[in-house]
Amino acid sequence: MNNTPNKSIHCTVEQCKYNNKQEKYCTLDQVDIGTHENNPTVPQCVDCNSFVAEGK
Repeated sequence: MNNTPNKSIHCTVEQCKYNNKQEKYCTLDQVDIGTHENNPTVPQCVDCNSFVAEGK
């Protein structure tokens, strides 16, 4: 697996398989951002659909 940090995608979710924990950046080339709400109005309504739990 690629562990090279993508300096364009900052990430602090240490439970994600794609997080470079030393530098706190995502290792993916791009991420898919989505929502679980019909009308998102606050950051808590937004999701990183590229998230994969470590070990999966």
